[in-house]
Amino acid sequence: MTVVPLSDDIALRIGLAARILPEIDVARLLRVLETTLGLPPTADKLDRLRLRDLRQGADGALADLEPERLRDALAILKGEAGETQPPPLPEPYAEGELPDSIRVACASDSGEQLDGHFGAARRFLVYQVSAEAMRLIEVREIDDSQAEDDRNSYRAGLIADCQLLYVASIGGPAAAKVVKVDVHPIRVADGGEARAHLRELQGVLAGHVPPWLAKAMGQAGARSGGAA
Repeated sequence: MTVVPLSDDIALRIGLAARILPEIDVARLLRVLETTLGLPPTADKLDRLRLRDLRQGADGALADLEPERLRDALAILKGEAGETQPPPLPEPYAEGELPDSIRVACASDSGEQLDGHFGAARRFLVYQVSAEAMRLIEVREIDDSQAEDDRNSYRAGLIADCQLLYVASIGGPAAAKVVKVDVHPIRVADGGEARAHLRELQGVLAGHVPPWLAKAMGQAGARSGGAA
């Protein structure tokens, strides 16, 4: 096997891009890049990469993947994913402190941003949210080496005590795994500050709660023994 010399930055981009493409490892992604750009991949070459190149490279090795994931991978390869910030610190919380609240997970890569793809996010920010208050109660780091053969099930299991999941993007099979653990996924393509979206949720909780959310709140009460 030929060893391809890569800078640390390019190796990181390729590794992160491969993480969000299901069933794709770094070697396969490198083969796609080889047929479209030539080896070794450099920042200048990756800057010229287009979505159609990813679809057509290596005889269409990635052609069947979801366009949404390919776009996310392209942004990472081109170095457009942005800088990351450390996660925020959780706030003290004891069960039952926020009556009529629900637990919400936000997929995040940076700071307190809602900017993570479900299959590639670095962590889940977990909030307890009521109409009057919200509290960041946990930061759950994700270690896919613990996933064994099913990364989506592993990640869904990390948030199985939540009722809602806010995520920048999520594929159909992954969403099915989330729903299977009784968590309702909400896709927010534009991302942004997690708390801004949760404040919108608070407004809904304070008003006429739609049936799907009422069901989630009922699940919250059941899981906590009758008091969310």
